[in-house]
Formats: sequence, structure tokens, C-alpha cells
Amino acid sequence: MTALATLAPEFASVPDSTLPGPLQRYRDNAAKAIAGMAMPTRRTENWKYSSRHLQLDTALAAPLAATGTISTDIGDAYRIVIRNGVIAADESRLPAIDGIEIVRFADLDEVNAQKIVEQLDGALDTAALQFAPLNSARLQDGLLVRLASNARLDKPLFVLCQTLAEHSGSAHPRILVDAGSHSELTLVEQHESQGDAPALVNAVTELNLAAGAQVTYVRLSLDGTTVNHIGATGVRLAANARFDSHCVGFGGPLRRHDLQIRLQEAGAECRLNGVTVTLGEQHYDNHTVIEHVAPHCNSEETYRCIAAGKSHAIFNGRILIHRDAQKSVAEMSNKNLLLSSEAEIDTKPELEIYADDVKCAHGATIGQLDAESLFYLVSRGIGRTEAGTLLSMAFINELVQQIPVESVKDAIEQRLIDFIETTFQEV
Repeated sequence: MTALATLAPEFASVPDSTLPGPLQRYRDNAAKAIAGMAMPTRRTENWKYSSRHLQLDTALAAPLAATGTISTDIGDAYRIVIRNGVIAADESRLPAIDGIEIVRFADLDEVNAQKIVEQLDGALDTAALQFAPLNSARLQDGLLVRLASNARLDKPLFVLCQTLAEHSGSAHPRILVDAGSHSELTLVEQHESQGDAPALVNAVTELNLAAGAQVTYVRLSLDGTTVNHIGATGVRLAANARFDSHCVGFGGPLRRHDLQIRLQEAGAECRLNGVTVTLGEQHYDNHTVIEHVAPHCNSEETYRCIAAGKSHAIFNGRILIHRDAQKSVAEMSNKNLLLSSEAEIDTKPELEIYADDVKCAHGATIGQLDAESLFYLVSRGIGRTEAGTLLSMAFINELVQQIPVESVKDAIEQRLIDFIETTFQEV
């Protein structure tokens, strides 16, 4: 019998940092726990399509140096820069609003650090997330965003997770959001990179929403073509809290995002929108889980994927209705568009229901551009590239237009147009 491949020992080495004692112990314990960790294979259900892309060479274990800059225009908004896993405090633009605290893990005192340790991993099913413990084991710094009850951030907060890949290595950004009762926040988590060396980004974000809190979360995966990106986002919602998510991902050698939502108390609701595009031999794997734990909770999920060339996109969405979650309403839709005969899209919507008084629906489709529509546009003088781009953008633009941050919506729309135009020029 062939022995299972394990994580290289170099990945469990503890990085240098200035974390307070409780967080250092948390990190050290995580490093011990991942020693000898078995790597996912095709027989690992939630990695069956992605395990062959998971090439964690020893060179990727080295921490990427937090030096250099990436210029990013975000317009009129607050910002935090996390560069190669370490917060660049001098480049931040923070609000001066009562009830809003934005602080580095490294700047916490021992008492508050211990409180953070007690919260970490609470919004994640780490048993299903093989690489979240690796993020904990490689913790160099972290970002805490805490809103007091009734606090409201008047402009979006951009967290710019930048990867400078001049040399091979890895970065492990960590974000924790604690939204107090009836608070409001728009958070844009933007992943971007610079440099041509192979690199690994292993990002974890957790959000805890107290009763009545409202959080809008925009996650942009814009890393370059040499970056392997594994991300996990966990969200817990108390009574009557609302979470809106808008995830946009561009393919790469390996791209993976797990989004786990837990509707813990009555009246909580979430809306998840997602757009994924891949070309060439790129790969993108979306996994979502929505747990209805309490009664009278609502969820709505819409993901759309476009694959071209020889690329591969995956959507695996699961809705779990617990026994006590009566009067739940849950809807899931996944529509997919293939732009070439060699591209592949795998979709797996799942409903697991243990309550008997619920309204649930799910559906998935995979298709190609309508030949008659394409011919109609071309016959009226529109070039084939422009016509294909128009039809492809029409497929996803409904979701893009729902992004509530205008600067992000405009930038993403143009980036998608450029991306899809490249696809048709290569045909």
C-alpha cells in the first residue's frame, strides 16, 4: 500500500513574531498539531477535484519577507495593508469613530490576547478545512476589527492582503471581525500579488455577528498567475443578524475558497453571491456550507462560473437544515458557462434537511453560449470577440452589479471584460 503524502516538516516551523504570550502558545500548539498532517488526495471528498493541483513544495514553506509595496487605488475608503501576512501599520488609513477598534494582534496586551485566542477557530469547522490549522501554525500577525453595539462604519474598510513574490515562500493572513449588536460594517478583503516566483497564500477570516448586526463582505481573489491561494471564511450569526457576501475569483494554478455560514439564532439571514472565471489551464474550487441551526432563518445563494480553454471550475454548495430549524427558507442556484469544449465545470449542490416545516430549493445548470445569439450579434457588425464578451458578461453581470461598493464594482467589471476578451482572442 502506498503511504500517504504528508505536509513537509518545514511548514510546521514556527515563524519569528512579536505576538503576545497567549497567541504565541496558540500558534505553537497549532504547529505541533499539524506535524505529519496527511495531504488531501482524490479520495478526500472535498478535495477530489483539487488535490492534484496541490503542490506544496518545501520552497513554499519559507515566510515571504514583508518588504516592498503594491500601489492600490481604493478611492474614498478606510484601509489596512497586510503584506505577506504582516500588517503594515504605517500604510493604514483608519477611522476615528467611537466604538470601532482596529488593532494588530501583535499590539494586544496579554488579557485581550487571551480573549482573542478563545474566539479563534470558533466560526470554522476546522475538521473540514485541512489548511486552516496551517494558518494558525504560521501566525505572524493578525487583524482584529471590533465594533461596539450600534457602531457604524461610514465608509468601506479595505483589507488589502498583498503578496510580494520576489522569491518562493508563503503568507498566512488572519482576520477576525467582532461585530457588536446592531452594528454595521462593509468589509472588502482584496487579495493581490506582485512578482513571478511561485508562492502560497493561505488566508483565514472569521466574522462573529451579534444580534441585529449587519455586515457586507466583499472578497476579491486577484492574485497573479504564480500564486496558489487557499482561503477560508467562517461566519456566525446571532438573532436577526444579516450577512451579505460578494465573492469574485479569478483562476490560477490552484485557487480554493471555503465559505462556512452558521445561522445560530432565530431571524438570522444571509445572502451569498459568487462569480468565478478561469482560462488556460487555471483552476478554481468554491466550497460553501450554510447551516440553519435555529428556526425562522433565511439564506439565499447564487454562484456563477465561466471556464474557458482547458481550465477547471468547481462549485460545491451545501445547505444543512438542523432538526430544530423549523420555518427555514433556503435557496441555492449555481449556473455555469463553458466557453470551450476542453474546459470543465463540476457542480454539486446539496440539501440536507432534518426539519419538516421548511421551504428549500436548489438547482444547477451547465451550458455554452447560445449560437443563435452569437450569430445575431456578429451578423449585425459586432466582432466575434466583442459579441462573445457581451454575452458572457450578461451571464454574470447581474451579480457584479449587486456589489455595493461602486469603486470595486467598476474595477471588477472592467477586469472581467478584459479577462473574457482575452479568452475569445485565444480561440
